Amino acid sequence: MSDHATPTGARVGIVMGSDSDWPVMQAAAEALREFDVPFEADVVSAHRMPDEMLAYGREAADRGLSVIIAGAGGAAHLPGMLASVTPLPVIGVPVPLKYLDGMDSLLSIVQMPAGVPVATVAVGNARNAGLLAVRILAATDADLRAKMVEFQDSLRQAATDKGAVVREAAGGPRKLGF
Repeated sequence: MSDHATPTGARVGIVMGSDSDWPVMQAAAEALREFDVPFEADVVSAHRMPDEMLAYGREAADRGLSVIIAGAGGAAHLPGMLASVTPLPVIGVPVPLKYLDGMDSLLSIVQMPAGVPVATVAVGNARNAGLLAVRILAATDADLRAKMVEFQDSLRQAATDKGAVVREAAGGPRKLGF
């Protein structure tokens, strides 16, 4: 555990506007668990609890968090509002809703004004948000960086193995020249 963690040990905060976002956002939690990165998760609605949302963003760094992952659907103000009040990196996850397939959320999160950056992942791809948080932390954590390199090696090996299956199915062991 890092000496930069919150009293509860969390280094990453995962927040969302409603508990209905959790089925999407739990993929970020699972990715963080794979790397043994402590996190906290909560509902912090930009529209229904603005004072609490602002306090969460303002206090996150002082509490020891290093990264915030914010999932939001519809108007999707949560990631941007948090980014406006915290010095920490914020990763936005557009949560798909019944209508518009999350494109409204994606556009709301990605179109931030100059000076208020929010890293944004694909619609519904909270796993990549978790992995991006790990990479951000790994920039200053050699052990975590080594785990990320190992993870990347496993992805490369899985792709190589799939290529062998395709080459065999195509009628031969010929490998592309790279």
